Amino acid sequence: MKRSHSDGHREFNPETLALGFGYDSDLSEHAVKPPVFLTSTFQFASAREGKRFFELAYGLREQAAGEQRGLIYSRLNNPNLQIYEERMAAWDQTEMGATFATGMAAIATSVLTLVRPGDVVISSSPVYGGTHYLFHHVLAAFGVEVRFVPAGDGCAEAMREVVREVGGERVRVLFVETPANPNLLHTDIAAVTDLARHLAAEHPHATPPVTIVDNTLLGPVFQRPATFGADVVVYSATKFLGGHSDLVAGLATGRADILKRIRDMRTILGTTTTPFNGWLLLRSLETVSVRMRRQAKSATKLAHLLAEHPRVTRVVHPSLLEPGSPQHDVFTRQCTGNGSLISFEVDGGEDAAFAVLDRFEVFRLAVSLGGTESLVEHPMAMTHADVPPEELEKLGVTSGLIRVSVGLEHLSDLKRDLLWALKA
Repeated sequence: MKRSHSDGHREFNPETLALGFGYDSDLSEHAVKPPVFLTSTFQFASAREGKRFFELAYGLREQAAGEQRGLIYSRLNNPNLQIYEERMAAWDQTEMGATFATGMAAIATSVLTLVRPGDVVISSSPVYGGTHYLFHHVLAAFGVEVRFVPAGDGCAEAMREVVREVGGERVRVLFVETPANPNLLHTDIAAVTDLARHLAAEHPHATPPVTIVDNTLLGPVFQRPATFGADVVVYSATKFLGGHSDLVAGLATGRADILKRIRDMRTILGTTTTPFNGWLLLRSLETVSVRMRRQAKSATKLAHLLAEHPRVTRVVHPSLLEPGSPQHDVFTRQCTGNGSLISFEVDGGEDAAFAVLDRFEVFRLAVSLGGTESLVEHPMAMTHADVPPEELEKLGVTSGLIRVSVGLEHLSDLKRDLLWALKA
């Protein structure tokens, strides 16, 4: 199956591409679905073919027009991973994809490809706890300076302020997680990518900065950062893309020139995922649109239920954004759906939040999100435990905040369980 239909050459919709793009059944005994290619190495037809494959794999020559990258070794490429990467690049409307062992492997490999000692990374905040640790501790040990600015309204302008302080020629990465985890603030992707283009034009002799957007919470169904200028889009594929809480994986898609470098780094670091994970991801991609839309529908109703509950002091969900507010404007401009993440706050701090969390019977008390089952967790004590509490408080992530990932259980059961957990 091609990316576009022969009738007018109009590109297929992502839901259609997820079921057939990138797979030739003639190469797999005419199986309708891709088999699992559980092999570490691949046989060459000739010694010269093996030489050609390695020349491309290690960048020893340019790829000729129409030439395919041959299969060598599953750390470099594998049919299951290759098909998935092509389908996700099509969904994200990007040029190339790369799968990874975890979401953190995707972020770490991408950033380490792009930065060197003395460079500056500017990141929105809050970000996932693992990303914060990588930026705050690991990159600093390698001589890379990381500056955090608040996500949401004014994020791009705050990044500009940092640029004026550190010097635009030093900035290599603008990193945005939108919506932010767990306060769910939306950041204007186009405004950040405009800043990157401005810096590239202002410092033509410096390496141009790359905009990376973590699209885990809404992508690929409800948000496509590349259409707003993002160079690289990263995911924890463990979440909605995997969707069944039975794998850990990561993904990056984006511009071919950048992704080729990231793939090369992945080869050397060995941060690719397994062929079986690739097969599982292909399975999940076929239903991601159905799952995410159903989950978002339930989450919207639960968010409104929470907003009316006397024990709840604050609820964050796109369906509750005030029309005409800056957050609502950004959301309506760059998103096509509400998503299924809710954050809500109960009065009484950690003790009150823990009491609520311990009463759930349908929602599972566990970290992660985007699976078929509904999950609840306490960000300050769990997923964001590495971030200083006072820093989280400034970002609206309080000791009474609970994050909810809505799954596929019956809505009436989720409502009943939520009300039961909130009983005094």
